[in-house]
Amino acid sequence: MGKRRSWLIASYPEAELATQVILPLLGQTMEEGTITKWLKKEGEPVERGEPLVEVMTDKANMEVESPTSGILRKILAPEDAVVPVKAPIAIIGSADEPIDGLVGMIQPGAAAVEGGAPSLPAEEPPTRPAPASAGGRVFATPRARKVAAERGIDITLLAGGGSGPGGRIVEEDVLAFATRAGARSRATPLATKVAEDIGLDLARVTGTGPGGKVRRDDVLQAAAPKAEREPIGRIIPFSGLRRAIAQNVALSVRTAPHVTLVSEVDMASCTEMRERLMDDHQKRYGVRLGLTALIVRAAALAILDNPIVNTSLIEDAIVIHDEINVGIAVAFDDGLVVPVIRNADRKLPHEIGKEIRALAAKARAGNLQADEMKGGTFTVTSLGSYGVDVFNPIINPPESAILGVCRIVERPVVVGGTVQPRPMMNLCLSFDHRVMDGTPAARYLARVKELLESPHMLVREAGG
Repeated sequence: MGKRRSWLIASYPEAELATQVILPLLGQTMEEGTITKWLKKEGEPVERGEPLVEVMTDKANMEVESPTSGILRKILAPEDAVVPVKAPIAIIGSADEPIDGLVGMIQPGAAAVEGGAPSLPAEEPPTRPAPASAGGRVFATPRARKVAAERGIDITLLAGGGSGPGGRIVEEDVLAFATRAGARSRATPLATKVAEDIGLDLARVTGTGPGGKVRRDDVLQAAAPKAEREPIGRIIPFSGLRRAIAQNVALSVRTAPHVTLVSEVDMASCTEMRERLMDDHQKRYGVRLGLTALIVRAAALAILDNPIVNTSLIEDAIVIHDEINVGIAVAFDDGLVVPVIRNADRKLPHEIGKEIRALAAKARAGNLQADEMKGGTFTVTSLGSYGVDVFNPIINPPESAILGVCRIVERPVVVGGTVQPRPMMNLCLSFDHRVMDGTPAARYLARVKELLESPHMLVREAGG
């Protein structure tokens, strides 16, 4: 699970050894967490520092260790419960000491309800703000209004989302809305959140829990890639990771004046060296020599000669970071995350490659730790595998630059007075014009190009 986090704890004089376990703040933007799995049962002994529970935040799953040794006397927040930060989660104490007084001190609502957040009634749709319609009217067919009335559905909840001509609500829209509401009522809170984050309709999920209850594993199984194509039309909730990404890129574009420089790189020497050393790296280090690792290495080494690229604008100061921590944008179906390779300038390509592979696997499995996504000072993002030749990457705040990597494709190039086919690749550097001007940015990009076209410099030890 990676690096673990410790709980905050609170002890009380009524119970000499009993300790309340408090949900800690696991990220700067965290307001609540979902209990995904208790690793200990009530009555079982637990040692200080031993993994106690898994919690899902808005960014990653976290494995948290016990703050003290003793017996897990009481679990206050069961699996699938959504819990606010600093709320009591459990009580750890000795086997025979009384804890009734400690349990009684918990304020109503301080911890999650015993089954997690309450589910919606089967026949009552979830409430949400009704979209505005022209003149305050809701356009719906008489049949749609009749079906909505029979099922106790407020027709205004569907305003603006009809599939009929001009957005008019038809009977099928009402029936689909009722099906979604019923599906939410038979799903756990965690299953509902996961389904919303990945844009999965709960009505399509078969529950395997008690009474047909839909649990998280049911949602993940239903979302697994299948041979047949997904329907073209669907509604994706603007929440969770998607909303976080949107807020981040909107902040970047709104505050940082972006300028993008494009440079063409001859990758002949780099690809030739990679082919020559690939088997040797696999035998010696257990990982193949990858182009991404070479590019990250080049990006990091070029910063040593151009430190202005590795900066953040904080209030009235341009902070040049003393570490070169390169974030790697990892995409999956519903978004992207940016795990960080720390001190990338001090690592050889095989070390970078191992970290990229491990972090990418954890990212796609949703198991990245919060610390693995913090502290980035520069980002590399690639669309080369999708056949992209040029794009304008958006800077990842609070960084000041990002390097976009495009595909490698053979193009006719003049070499020594003759036209030859060469494997060429575009690099696209976006930078914050408040922090640096075009000349230092261009100088940095030229250095990256130089390193990739003389790749023997990338596989040397530092100072070698």
